[in-house]
Amino acid sequence: MTERRPGIVHVGVGAFARAHLAWYTQHAGEWGITAFTGRSPRAADALVAQDCRYTLVTRAASGDTAEVVDAIVAAHPGSDDTAWRRVVASPETTIVTLTVTEQGYRPGSDVPARLVAGLDARRAAGSGRIALVSLDNLTHNGAVLRDAVASAVADPELQAWIDEHVTFPSSMVDRITPATTDADVEALADLPGALPGDRVPVVTEPFAEWVLEDAFDGIDRPAWDTAGVRLVDDVTPYEQRKLWLLNGSHSLLSYLGLERGHETVAAAMDDRVCRAAVEDLWDEAALELPLPPDEVAAARAALVDRFANPRIRHTLRQIASGGSQKLPVRVVDVVRHRLARDPAAGIGPGAATAIAAWWSHVTTQPDLVDDAGAPGADSDVHDVLAVIAPDLDTAAVVEAVTAAADRIRAARTTASRTTTSTSTDEGVPA
Repeated sequence: MTERRPGIVHVGVGAFARAHLAWYTQHAGEWGITAFTGRSPRAADALVAQDCRYTLVTRAASGDTAEVVDAIVAAHPGSDDTAWRRVVASPETTIVTLTVTEQGYRPGSDVPARLVAGLDARRAAGSGRIALVSLDNLTHNGAVLRDAVASAVADPELQAWIDEHVTFPSSMVDRITPATTDADVEALADLPGALPGDRVPVVTEPFAEWVLEDAFDGIDRPAWDTAGVRLVDDVTPYEQRKLWLLNGSHSLLSYLGLERGHETVAAAMDDRVCRAAVEDLWDEAALELPLPPDEVAAARAALVDRFANPRIRHTLRQIASGGSQKLPVRVVDVVRHRLARDPAAGIGPGAATAIAAWWSHVTTQPDLVDDAGAPGADSDVHDVLAVIAPDLDTAAVVEAVTAAADRIRAARTTASRTTTSTSTDEGVPA
């Protein structure tokens, strides 16, 4: 166990938190994290068994490197309410962070109630101001977290105390962290710098980013900025950059890539048809982003390198889930900004292809669809737009999306004929 200041409490000690929050905290000085899992004790038990230390494997295209992360100083199951109240109430604690996915902020989740219980204990202890920081992939996640907490407060006096003593900075986080496999664990034995006998390593990509709203109002926090965290007055432009460039192209690659027989982001990005569609989508987003052009260009270049990394196996099928919720903020939002700026601009070819590819996905690959909000396998373009953008069901948009869908179908037919004509008698492509 390390001699770190246990000033951070984290909820949801999964792979991403250990590759991102803990890594930044490790490189920012002496602060430490007291981690709480969900309801299952397994992750906490596994970390405690090795003094909360673990190996972070950074997986570049050229090979793996390892470092031991010791920023977590204690780990508890989420069901340990006594420890939770005690740690949040401690005057040493000034930051609570969360990675609980979108579900953790929705009605019926126990996360807001747990936070309120901890804050009530802190009020009783007279421990002063504290910041609650969401690290989940939600637009304006600070405001979302504030609303979720308020919805769980029944005591007006407690709410008044929260209003005075608690801040909710928004943040934008980014680092691809695939699931650790048994092979990853076994490979540690031959990897210099790895923790001997580590059973819970984390694998991640070289790229990492954290843009954090500077809304701590005198609340003590780690010097995260010395480790590369960008402190800003407003995270909105950076949220848009991530949603429209990274997440939007991920969705496009997933639907068009699966259509063209690919399994991973790297494989789809290596397909000239998919790559051209991504560049179109990025061109359209770049016109609407309120950021300097050189910063947008640098972000695009970084994404090309990240997506092309063949050793980060990011599956298209995983990304393709939930398109009915994802496309409105990743793709349709750009179209709305575009039309607000220039009503005559119409829908761009990148956005039209993304919507058409999703339409093709739900109608021709229904066995791959994991999305309760998606239209059925017999849906037409109007059904698709009714789900993700009913206000864009205009003649011009319908024409553009239908034309993009026709191009996708034509490419599928051409590819099928090419495969058939170039096959040997054994049925193996030549």
